[in-house]
Amino acid sequence: MSKVDFNQPVNRHNTSSVKWERYTDQSVLPMWIADTDFKAPDAILKALTQRIEHGVFGYTNASDELNQTIVERMQRLYDWQINSEWIVWIPGLVCGLNISCRALSALSPEIDSNVLIPDPIYPYFNSAAKYSNVAVNKIPMSLQGERWVVDFEALEASITPETIALLFCNPHNPAGTVYTVDELQKISDILLRHNLYICSDEIHCDLLLDKNVVHTPLASLNTEIGQQCITLMAPSKSFNIAGLGCSFAIIANKDLRHKFQGAAAGIVPSVNLLGYSATLAAYTQCDTWLEQKTAYISANHDYLMQEINAIPGLKMLPHQATFLAWIDVSAAKLDNPAAFFEQAGVGLSPGSEFGDNNYVRMNFGCTKELLVEAVTRMRNAITKQLQGL
Repeated sequence: MSKVDFNQPVNRHNTSSVKWERYTDQSVLPMWIADTDFKAPDAILKALTQRIEHGVFGYTNASDELNQTIVERMQRLYDWQINSEWIVWIPGLVCGLNISCRALSALSPEIDSNVLIPDPIYPYFNSAAKYSNVAVNKIPMSLQGERWVVDFEALEASITPETIALLFCNPHNPAGTVYTVDELQKISDILLRHNLYICSDEIHCDLLLDKNVVHTPLASLNTEIGQQCITLMAPSKSFNIAGLGCSFAIIANKDLRHKFQGAAAGIVPSVNLLGYSATLAAYTQCDTWLEQKTAYISANHDYLMQEINAIPGLKMLPHQATFLAWIDVSAAKLDNPAAFFEQAGVGLSPGSEFGDNNYVRMNFGCTKELLVEAVTRMRNAITKQLQGL
């Protein structure tokens, strides 16, 4: 395919965009929710057009071709042999987190269960536990070189007789860490030693910025951990089709899979039929597009890290994956960092939502032009603060 021009802006105003409508009629650049500003690949647009032209939108299941595509993709990318029966289609990753918590707590209904959750973390991990009436044991992340990883000693020390599972995120949101096989093996050993389950959110697995890392699904390490694992994946972040609501869980353990399906029954709707069409096109025709997008956001990452680290009081470590920057603002001594930058015209996600008010999260999945303007506004705001203006 020809080279995609990711510099070409797309006007998302007046489209009911969650990301952009937050700041309607305000001079604030939306750099918060994990939704990139790029058009979906042409192959996806064509697949959707063909499906729409068919004209019938009845109840629809995932096709055998789509299921087999997932099986082949796991084998090709990760040397992970799965069966199509392990795949459960769901209308979103957040939905999958909530179903997982309900399913896991149902395995031990006689106890007041708790789950282990790394801290900081994407906020819907904590809310999923809350909605399932499951307590949370937060596991601190530790800085290893320039990478944030789970503190393995704290992980094991936090396990109680009531602990049922670890809710995990790899690549990590918001720190951008891609776990190594050795690190995953340590986690696996701890969980198996205590007979715990794991729900692994791997939605950002396609968006690797560091060319020296590879993604390894935790469930692919060995049969034993595979039997304890719910793996959540989706094309939504990779191809910017989150609004089509199509994700999937891979669950090898038949009993656990049935618990998962039971927890969703009667509450969770089927996947949108257009989501199935988009997913099939994404995973069969859009690898080159994804490579180009990843290269573009990787360049954005490098630019952003250089510029942020040149602003007094701000610090950004390199991210191995995702299009989300985790920026340390502690040295800037801001009472409310997100509100400060919003006042300056840049809408960021508050670090407090993820567990640490010393940070903000910034979405750099946008045009370079927009990113440059956002950085300029942030730099100017800090400069004015230092000058006491």
